[in-house]
Amino acid sequence: MSGVYTVLLVDDHAMVMEALAEHLERASGLKVVGTAPNADAAIDKALSTRPDVIVMDIDMPGLISFDAAGRLQSLLPDTRVIFLSAFTHDHYIRQALSVKARAYVTKGEPLNRVIEAIRTVARGGTFYSREVRDRLLVDSGRVELPAENTRVGVLSEREIQVLRYIASGMSKKEIANTMHLSVKTVENHSTNLMTKLNIHDRVELTRFAIREKLAEA
Repeated sequence: MSGVYTVLLVDDHAMVMEALAEHLERASGLKVVGTAPNADAAIDKALSTRPDVIVMDIDMPGLISFDAAGRLQSLLPDTRVIFLSAFTHDHYIRQALSVKARAYVTKGEPLNRVIEAIRTVARGGTFYSREVRDRLLVDSGRVELPAENTRVGVLSEREIQVLRYIASGMSKKEIANTMHLSVKTVENHSTNLMTKLNIHDRVELTRFAIREKLAEA
């Protein structure tokens, strides 16, 4: 990547996206090539614009941003993903790392720091806000979070994703369509996570997800 770096912005809060787009357009060497209000739309927009960098909010309705980032990594391997979020839960950070996001920036950062993150990632580097960086372990170039000692730690990434969709109010059929899985597979994941957590009610699963900060109330 060299010269002018192209950027796709993804956020369901239009005012946040518009403010960032305005600042990026004034920044040297950066060009906003599109915006999207959710992760589903981001995939289509990314395929048509092929941006150098995607700046994506985490907590949006519909397709989970981490799922979208994973798909984009396989569809557009040269495009780099930055997560921009108001939340710094370990579960979010761990999932961001699992889909090879190059940066995790908090929305509390000033806009010039967000621009710095975009430039750093576009040039091949990584960028983490201090609240995130202070919780990471770096070993031989590998970046990771310490292992979880909570009930969530027994769940697989797929089970956590299914749990988050359940907490958002989706039916099993809707979850299957969103995750590109069969309903039977979603049912298996749902059964497994209920067994592991010893919770057998959707309402209690939702409460658990909110309590563990896997979903927002």
